[in-house]
Amino acid sequence: MQKTAYLLVFDGLADWEPAHILCELRKSGQYEVQTVGFSLEPIVTMGGVTILPDVTLEVIEAVDTAVFILPGGHMWEQQGNKSLQALLRDLHAQNVPLAAICGATLEIARAGLTHQVRHTSNILQYVQALVPAYDDQAYYVDVPAVTDQNIVTADGLSSVDFAREIIKLLGIYNEADADAWYGMYKHGIYAPQLA
Repeated sequence: MQKTAYLLVFDGLADWEPAHILCELRKSGQYEVQTVGFSLEPIVTMGGVTILPDVTLEVIEAVDTAVFILPGGHMWEQQGNKSLQALLRDLHAQNVPLAAICGATLEIARAGLTHQVRHTSNILQYVQALVPAYDDQAYYVDVPAVTDQNIVTADGLSSVDFAREIIKLLGIYNEADADAWYGMYKHGIYAPQLA
């Protein structure tokens, strides 16, 4: 049975941020891709696309989950979600990869998952300002994207780097093809084996 790659969806999500990785996950044929919402009500992305969530948070089971992806959006700057944070801690405890980009990195920090884990975000001061309990600056790295202990984090301008980290973590491509994919989408270097 295929495991599922879940994309969290909510009103105002930054729909371009997970686009590259969703295509690669689906194209690989290794994973089912589903959207997960806080409810089954339709959501509207920042780009104006309406999405009807496939499932809600309550049905997510670690055993069936290949990766849980959290895109950015203004919601993260308002407040966290305790139920989501509990789910993230549970998934992480069961070695399910988590991937957060842009403002969603704040929820990783709120869930306490940046402790002794190398991580990044938009900038360090962004996390410090919006997560008052955050005290993991010693593990903050100023890079576009980083993976540590099954947690991928990226800044909001680095969706290609974010996708590459997930591609490598899940082994969607071998190292050479992952680098070729990155060169193609980041730098416009055509890779015929991936076309």
